[in-house]
Amino acid sequence: MKTKKIFLPESEIPRQWYNINADLPTPMEPPLHPGTGQPVGPDDLSPIFPMPLIEQEVSQERWIDIPEEVLEKYLIWRPSPLYRALSLEKFLDTPAKIYFKNEGVSPAGSHKPNTAIPQAYYNKISGTKRITTETGAGQWGSALAFSCALFGLECKVFMVKVSYYQKPYRRMMMETWGGTCIPSPSSETEAGRKILAENPDTPGSLGIAISEAVEAAVMDEHTKYSLGSVLNHVMLHQTIIGLETQKQMAIAGDYPDVIIGCAGGGSNFAGLCLPFVHDKINGRDIDIIAVEPTSCPTLTRGPFSYDFGDTCQMTPLLPMHTLGHTFVPEGIHAGGLRYHGMAPIVSQLLLDNLIRAEAIPQMETFKAGINFAKTEGFIGAPETNHAVAATIREALKAKEEGKEKVILFNWSGHGLVDMAAYDAYLSGKLSDHVLADGEIERALSDIAPLPKPKQFKG
Repeated sequence: MKTKKIFLPESEIPRQWYNINADLPTPMEPPLHPGTGQPVGPDDLSPIFPMPLIEQEVSQERWIDIPEEVLEKYLIWRPSPLYRALSLEKFLDTPAKIYFKNEGVSPAGSHKPNTAIPQAYYNKISGTKRITTETGAGQWGSALAFSCALFGLECKVFMVKVSYYQKPYRRMMMETWGGTCIPSPSSETEAGRKILAENPDTPGSLGIAISEAVEAAVMDEHTKYSLGSVLNHVMLHQTIIGLETQKQMAIAGDYPDVIIGCAGGGSNFAGLCLPFVHDKINGRDIDIIAVEPTSCPTLTRGPFSYDFGDTCQMTPLLPMHTLGHTFVPEGIHAGGLRYHGMAPIVSQLLLDNLIRAEAIPQMETFKAGINFAKTEGFIGAPETNHAVAATIREALKAKEEGKEKVILFNWSGHGLVDMAAYDAYLSGKLSDHVLADGEIERALSDIAPLPKPKQFKG
């Protein structure tokens, strides 16, 4: 009988995170201060983040130790299992071997606690009393509420309005762990009030929610802000996924030819892929694919430019692929993939041709998710189904080519509190949405006056 699950003993959990910044062929360009346009320094970030996270954000050290207090919390569910998708392989009649890393086994049901726990820990030891954040579909908000509960911190989450009403059980999860969740834009912040005055019926966006969360943090000396994706320290924490997977693939006696992850801000994709990008930089032949929605095609259709991380221009300017900070995406159910920008690290990897990007329409992702559920049993989050869809594409390509490829993807979270999305699909209420050129041009007009990175690609 073939092995289905590959486990690591707790004694084999990685004790360091991997920092890709030590190995990038092209060093990343610095974030810029929103007021001066100059590179930001630690003092510029200290009103928002605790100093240990700021130090990790700018670190060039290849390996960074994971604190024992963080490892203790990781052991609640880590190391997570690696699965061989034998039934999906049979269903597709493909010669490819398909593996998936199951990040849905965390208490929050996704990969997000991998960074939420260290962020809560570093805030706790730095004297922070409460943390504010934003969330799209609610995976990040629920993960941070869970992590804050572990370390005795207050947690306030601004949830994108369309997702707040689409996904009420995510809000209930946050509240169960002691967090507060409100729909964004809200009347609680100046940023929210301004947006509501301009457009009372706005569905909200991650950019707007970030503005609210940052404003709420800087207005109180005992409060800090936490981000669930995009920034370097978030990518760093997530590398525990790929580091575990490398050990598990070695146990299986295989090595991936193709690696796939869905990409919104970039965290779960980077978490699986960055340790393998290190191998690719050092000569391995790997096809690494970031998958995004056609309705929010940041990597596939957005320019590489400096842009704000939030709508109200409160964050530093980041060098990234972007659709513009005023972009408000279609209310697709993959709320975690509805961000206007992409992590600078992931953006740089695309510029250096170390990864490539694909955009997949919504209906294909739900079809893929249902086929995965019928074969492998697990019901994936709408975001995760983008990776499943790309995996099926690659497996069928291997069948056409008659090649025995090894495909690895990150099953980044379950969809058990996203069943309204499946109901909408099964009852014929969903459709595909491809972003029109005019919508992109309008949003990008707002970043035209901003500074341009040296590697600017319009």
